[in-house]
Amino acid sequence: MQIDIPTPPPEGCISCEVRGHVLLIGINRPARRNGWTPAMFRQLAEAYTRLDDDSELRVGVLHAFGDHFTAGLDLPAIAEFMRSGQKTIPPGLVEPHDFGMPGYRRRSKPMVVAVKGICFTVGIELMLGADIVVAADNCRFAQMEVQRCIMPTGGATLRMAERAGVGNAMLHMLTGDEFGSAEAYRCNFVQKVVPAGQELDEAFRIAERIAVQAPQAVVATRLNVLKAIELGQAAAVEDFIPVQQRLANSEDAAEGVRSFIEKRPAQFTGR
Repeated sequence: MQIDIPTPPPEGCISCEVRGHVLLIGINRPARRNGWTPAMFRQLAEAYTRLDDDSELRVGVLHAFGDHFTAGLDLPAIAEFMRSGQKTIPPGLVEPHDFGMPGYRRRSKPMVVAVKGICFTVGIELMLGADIVVAADNCRFAQMEVQRCIMPTGGATLRMAERAGVGNAMLHMLTGDEFGSAEAYRCNFVQKVVPAGQELDEAFRIAERIAVQAPQAVVATRLNVLKAIELGQAAAVEDFIPVQQRLANSEDAAEGVRSFIEKRPAQFTGR
């Protein structure tokens, strides 16, 4: 798909575009391999917050401009924040890593990620904090914080073992080694691998497919899966009856029944 690349400032930016019910969120600092600065983190949180707050938006697609997803943190720009413990994102926004930091909101709507080329450190953590990842077959992944005397604090220590098992997580986090798309697929870090250049098209296709489903049911299903992972099966099961009752009394549930009877695609409004 064709997307115009807005000219970013030297510190980079996050460039957004709405297509139907999908919010395309573009990492825009290609001259520096999309190295992350404080301004970019703040704008990413603002974009994720926009997705959750706009009732017309149903799915987000995170992608990158240029040849690479991201080479990771711009360490000279971020180092002072690490030393002082400052946060790059103002409180009250949706935190893009989605692991429940105090003072921040958690995303409710689905996020699909398209990765390509270099995808180091924070890039892996952002994709693991999303819901579905499409990787180009030319990806180079590395969780290399240990090479810089840094601990991964964007979710890798939480999610790599969850997806791939403790051994595989330790293999990649403790060595900081570089691995390709096939290994990322084996470890369940990505859900699809496609030829380079097709990753955004495929991610957008998946997002559009999600966007035509009943929005309330999509959100409820996603949140119930996460509750089961984070709080256990019993906590997730407790939501079954009350959430299903709420959904069943919605306008979209009535439309779902009508579309079934009339043998046509449903037209959901999110109400």
